[in-house]
Parts: sequence; structure tokens; C-alpha cells
Amino acid sequence: MVSRSYANLLDLSAGDMGVAPRSGRRLPRVMTVAGIVSSEGRDDDNSNSVTSDAPSSLSTERIIIVAHMLPLLAQRKANDTGWTFSWDEDSLVLQLKDGLPEDMEVIYIGCLKVEVELSEQDEVASTLLESFNCVPAFLPAHVQANFYHGFCKQLLWPLFHYMLPLAPDHGGRFDRSLWQAYVSANKLFADKVMEVISPEDDFVWVHDYHLLVLPTFLRRRFNKIKLGFFLHSPFPSSEIYRTLPVRDEILRALLNADLVGFHTFDYARHFLSCCSRMLGLVYESRRGYMGLEYYGRTVGIKIMPVGIHMGQLNTRLKRHDTEWRIGELRAEYAGKTVLLGVDDMDIFKGIGLKLLAMEQLLKQHPQRRGKVVLVQIVKPARGRGKDVLEIQNEASTIAKRINREFGWEGYQPVVLLERSVPLYERLAFYAIAECCVVTAVRDGMNLHPYEYIVSRQGCVEAEPANGASAETARQSMLVVSEFIGCSPSLSGAIRVNPWNIEAMADALNTAITMPTAEKHMRHEKHFKYVSTHDVAYWAQSFMGDLERTCRDHQRRRSYGIGFGLSFKVVALDPNFRKLLTEHIVSAYGKSQKRTILLDYDGTMITQTSHNKTPNADVITLLNTLCNDPKNSVFIVSGRGRKTLSDWFSPCERLGIAAEHGYYYRWKKDEEWTTCVSVQDFEWKEVAAPVMNLYTESTDGSIIEEKESAIVWHYRDADPDFGSWQAKELLDHLESVLANEPVAVKSGQHIVEVKPQGVSKGVIVEKLLSMMAERGSPPDFVLCVGDDRSDEDMFESIATTMSLPPQSSMAEVFACTVGQKPSKAKYYLDDTSNVLNMLQGLAVASDPGSASALSAYSTHTSQATLEMHPEEGVLRRFWCNARVSLL
Repeated sequence: MVSRSYANLLDLSAGDMGVAPRSGRRLPRVMTVAGIVSSEGRDDDNSNSVTSDAPSSLSTERIIIVAHMLPLLAQRKANDTGWTFSWDEDSLVLQLKDGLPEDMEVIYIGCLKVEVELSEQDEVASTLLESFNCVPAFLPAHVQANFYHGFCKQLLWPLFHYMLPLAPDHGGRFDRSLWQAYVSANKLFADKVMEVISPEDDFVWVHDYHLLVLPTFLRRRFNKIKLGFFLHSPFPSSEIYRTLPVRDEILRALLNADLVGFHTFDYARHFLSCCSRMLGLVYESRRGYMGLEYYGRTVGIKIMPVGIHMGQLNTRLKRHDTEWRIGELRAEYAGKTVLLGVDDMDIFKGIGLKLLAMEQLLKQHPQRRGKVVLVQIVKPARGRGKDVLEIQNEASTIAKRINREFGWEGYQPVVLLERSVPLYERLAFYAIAECCVVTAVRDGMNLHPYEYIVSRQGCVEAEPANGASAETARQSMLVVSEFIGCSPSLSGAIRVNPWNIEAMADALNTAITMPTAEKHMRHEKHFKYVSTHDVAYWAQSFMGDLERTCRDHQRRRSYGIGFGLSFKVVALDPNFRKLLTEHIVSAYGKSQKRTILLDYDGTMITQTSHNKTPNADVITLLNTLCNDPKNSVFIVSGRGRKTLSDWFSPCERLGIAAEHGYYYRWKKDEEWTTCVSVQDFEWKEVAAPVMNLYTESTDGSIIEEKESAIVWHYRDADPDFGSWQAKELLDHLESVLANEPVAVKSGQHIVEVKPQGVSKGVIVEKLLSMMAERGSPPDFVLCVGDDRSDEDMFESIATTMSLPPQSSMAEVFACTVGQKPSKAKYYLDDTSNVLNMLQGLAVASDPGSASALSAYSTHTSQATLEMHPEEGVLRRFWCNARVSLL
């Protein structure tokens, strides 16, 4: 039974805390020594190192591979009394086992390609588990129809291939019932995973667009599950993807995986752009690895095109039936140059465009007539609908027209094979073709060019049987669309825009007439890549990155928040914990000399608030704290001193450090003092025109001019363009101000120029030192902030308070707002938490203010519920749960 420690808030709220998932039949662990079950063997000493040289623990682990279809072939027995099953050797999820350790146990979860009667499902499931380590997911017929033929094929597949739903019969309008079926199917897959998983030991690898929301269901049940996802289709640009009504749900679901894989950088770039524009996340690259910080978790981004199974192809090429078919085809097409296309019957494969290019070739180059043949293999369509029928009719019509206009008896320029072609025959066609042509208008990967290259290399060994010479066979030419996933890895191919028919015709002619030596050189280059980057290499690389990404799962503390598909896991460092009001109030009451340092924007008022002026309740709260003779309270902000003076004028004893500490004063009736001595600000005359230039060219950006600094804000600009312009501005300012006594810094949607030696860290160190010099070093320090500039304060406090003459017994509370990587040791969720914590301190200082501040607490809690209903419900639920437990 799964430990109850995995039950999270969602399970609690549903009232099923004590219900464990169905255990089903627990599969045996891998045994490394007779009679001894292998353990995890994890090296905790290396858990923090990204480039750790610790030996891989994958060989002692188990992996659960989840895909829409199981890698099995099923056939009814002759007497119709049951089923016979066999491995589908062409299945990618079966082939990837070659990249896993030999002693690694693999479990497959997916659907069967046939319908199994309800009365037979238990028997079939038992047989598959015992004989194949496969767990079948039996979807009800109506769910399967709406899930696969509905949401997957009518909406996701077109959209991910850049087809907008402009009309009901063109890409498909969003249908909520299809989405519900999609979610239901993913939930059923999750149930199957839960039947067999050992969450602390097993890896789970989910494949393709059919199961995009499965990571959320798995992460919701097991917070520390080791989960990878690989998308085998394209991922569209943000302008296309943002039209999807459930865009946020799918993005958040993918971010519940530990590693998300894509075939090309373009697909990964589009995904990252969507995360940036729709969720406000920013990716970072560290030591060659890309990742997104998502609620304290690092979601890795993997870019690795899949390969082919070299061993399988080479074995098939040597088989007698393949060699026989190669000889037969050579005789059939003797004296002709064969161009080959192999495609599914799909609207995105560009079959019609390819045929039009062939027609244009024969028109432009009459000498090619009778000498060039295009063999187009069209595999049966996976989907269904009017679009597929239209493509079939179009291909057939164009082929007949070409053959009628340019063909004659004994010569057909276009041979259209609309049938399922077995692998041995496909390899034979590859072996005799001078050029492979792929003209898809959009395709995730497409491995046919890889198969063609290997076939041209491997058929040399069949020379005596089919008449091929080594010189002829070891050369190949590729004409590939620039819109397919394998295009970037085939640098020797002729890349074409499939929409440009004339250019494609020219490319075909170039491929036919290219000198033999150059064909051979290009072939050798391609074969070297394909043979070394096979499916085993791909699987091994992905699993290595997944293991590295999951290495510190057990070390971190994690908990779930959110409901439904908005669920996510917050992961925290063991030393990074929430600041409990009762804990800090206890330390506060025991102290005699306290220093309280508070940021303002994002700490005491939300960043999204349009009215930044502190209300009367905040002023009352600050005055209560300031009136305690044991307290020194400071607002440390980047705002100008005039603004802060006006806002906090009712607070007579409040200290203020304005413009990141350049100006500061201890009380309202004291004069402003500068932290550093600056003789002049002539550098502003250089910086201002440069910033104006970028403001004019960046819509949504503004300039804020302070007394000591100039700040360029781009929060309201386009995220990508604003970030790009900020980098350019930073470089520009650093160049023109290289000889000036200033620092150019980038922050949260800002670029700032300010005098050197000015930061929140510097002013905090100065304030603490001045207190010590006056003979009253604090024995209690509270510092709260929310952004990058506040990290300077946290670092400065840690350093300053550890050195004389500061008290070695002082209680220090450095606290950031929001769960995120920080130099602070504590966090609070949001501004309402900060204000409630300060209220607790104020009541401890002045118990008589409890009633007034209690009303304020109720007001802020209600505001939180209105702004963040999800977090408010969670907080209210935990409070009720705590009361119940007490």
C-alpha cells in the first residue's frame, strides 16, 4: 500500500485521505544477485551537482513507458476464442529499450490497436502483464472516439501543425465535450500508472500529444514522481498556440513533468515563448542545460531528435525477401532514375505539392521524360474525415493528369502506391531510389530520410544478388522540406520550401544531375550522423537528463497547491521554510533591541495594484511598530524620497531609505543623508538620450527619472521584444558610460543607471553598523523583500550580523515574498501574509491595538480571497483542518 504521506491537499479536500491507489499486481524488482532485491543506491553527496560524476543509478531502477498505443500486434485466434499477441518491432517505444540498461525493467502502458470485448478485458490484461509487462488501458468506445478522433485529431493535431480553426470544417472549432473526453482518457491512463508504480523508485516516461495533461494527474498523486515527457509532434508558435481555449491548462500540465523533450530547438523555443507570454516564466541556461523555474522546481528542457533502430534495419536489409525485392525493382525500373516519396495520407505531408513539382520538372526539362520516375508510397491515413478524402482525391487527380500528359505505354512518370507497404518492400524501394523526396508542410520529425540513408549504405552487401555496385549504392540524395524536424540534422540535403513549386522542381533536377563524388560525400556525412544518433542514443540521452533533473527530489520538501488542472507542486530547499507568525512573535517578545527592514512594492502592496499609496490601515500598523521604543523600523525602497515622504508623512518615527538607499533618514524630523558622496550627475545627460531612443522604439516602455538614478521600465512591453531591447540597452549604456562612476543594472522588467556603491545591501550594512557604533546592536532583525534588489539586503544581513560588534545571539529573519530560490531562509506567500505577520508583531508591542488590527486582518484576508480565490480557499481549508485536528 502506498504511504499516506503522499496524500496531498487535493486528496484531503476530496475526503479520501486514507484511500490508496489500487495496488494491482506488483511487478517484481530487478534482482542483481540471486535472492537479493536491488536497492536504489543513490549517492546523496552528489545530489546538488549538475555535473556530478557519480555512477548512474538507472541500472537499478525501473521505468514505466506510457504512450497512446502499446507496442503490440494483436490478432484473433482462428477459432475466435481469444487473442494472440506479439511485439510490434516497428514501434518506437519498443525500440528505445536499446538505450536503457539491460537489467532495467520496463513496463508499458497504453491502448491496444484492436477493440477487446468487456468480458475478455480481464483475461487479456492478465496475459499482457504476465507475458509482455504491458498494462492495457481500455477506453470506453465513446471516450476513445471523442478523445482520439475528436480532440486529438480534429483539434490538437491541426493546431500543432499550424492550422487555425478558421471554420468548423477546417481544423475544428473547440468542443468542450471533446476536451472532457481527452481529460477523462488521460485520467484513465493515470489510474493505470498508479496500479503498478513505486513512486520513490520508478521513472515514468510519457510520450506525445495524446497525453499532454497526464503529468498533472501523476504529480497530483505523487509529488516527487520522476517524470519525463517527450513531444513527437511540432509545438506551434505562441501566436498559433494562444488560440487554444485550454492553453494554460496544457502548459501547466507539461510543467508538472521534470523534463520536457522536443525534437528541435524551434519547437522548444515556441514552448518557452508560450510559457513566457502566457505564464510569465523565464527560462535560463546553466552549464549547457535549459530549464524553467516553476514554483521552486526546475523543469528541464531537452532538445534531441529521435533516431532509427540501426540493428533492425540492417537485419531486414540482409533478409532474402528484401534482397529479392531489390533485384525485382531494379529490373522493373532499369534505365530510369527513381525519385521516392514515402508519406502517410495526411493533409500536412504535402503529397500534392510534391506531385506538382514533378509535373513542373517534366515541363521545364523535357529531356527527363521517359528517364525519371516518381514512386510515391502513400500509407493509409491514421485519421478520418473530409480533409483526408480531399487529399486522396487531389493526389489521384494530379497523378493521372501527369501520366496522361507525359507518359506513354511502358512509361508512367508517377507511380502512386496507395496501400500498406511492408518494411522489407519499403527498404527495397529505398535501396533503388536515387533521391528521397520529403515535402511535408509541417512534420514533427519524419524518419524516412534516415531509413533511406541506411538502406543506401546497407544494400552494398547485396551486390551479387541485385546488381548494385558499391560506388552507386554508397551515394544518396535528399530533397527535404525545411519545415520538418529532421531537416536541421541533414546538413547535406537540399532544403526546399514546399510551397514554392518552381524551386522544388529545380531542386529535383539538381539532385538528379549532381556529380557522383558530391553525392557520395553528402551520403557519407549523413550516414555518419544517422548511425551514431540512433534511437538508443536518443533514449540514453533523455534518460540521463531525466535522472540528473530528478536527483534532488528526495532532498527537497514539496507540497501541492491548486485544484484540477491548475494543480502544481511547490518544492523548497530543506533550509527554506515558511515564516510562522507564532515563531517570530515569540522571538520578538524576548528581544530588547529590534531592527525591522521592509521593502514596499511587492512586499506591503501587490505589484499589480494600480494605486500604490499605502492605506490608513497600513499607516496604523507601521505607527504601532514605530511607537515601540525597542523598535527601529525602516522602509527600504527603490522609489524617490519625495514620493515616500508624502506617502508616509503620518509616520513620525519611521525611517526611510529611498532610491535603494542613496538617500536615508532615521525619522521624519531629521534631514536626508546620502549613503555615498556624488559630486555631479552629468552622466544623466549621456544616459537619458540613449534611454529615450529605446523608449521610442519599444511600445509600452517608460523612463522614470529619480534624483540619483534613471530607470527604464518595460513591464508593459511585449515580453520577448522588451527583454531583447533591455539586453541591447544594457550593452549600450555600459559602453557609453564605461568611464563614469555609475553602475548599470538590470532587474525585474527594468534597466537602471545609478551611482556606484548604491544598493539596498550597502544601506542595510550601514544602518546596522551605525546602531552598533551607538552601543545598541540589535538582537532581533527582520528583513522582508520580494525582488532581486532585496537579495542584496539578505546577503548583507547574513554577513554583517555574523561579525563583531554585532550580537552573536541575535535572531535574524530574512524573508522573501513568494516561494522561489532566494538567499533568504524564510518565505511568506504574498503581501497579505506579510501584513498579517506584521500585525502579530504590532499586537505583541501594543496589545491594546488588537481589536483595530483584527478588523484590518479580516479586510486583507477578504481582499486576498477576491484577488487569489484559489490561494484563499487553500488557506481557509488548512485553517479549518487545523481546528478540526485540535
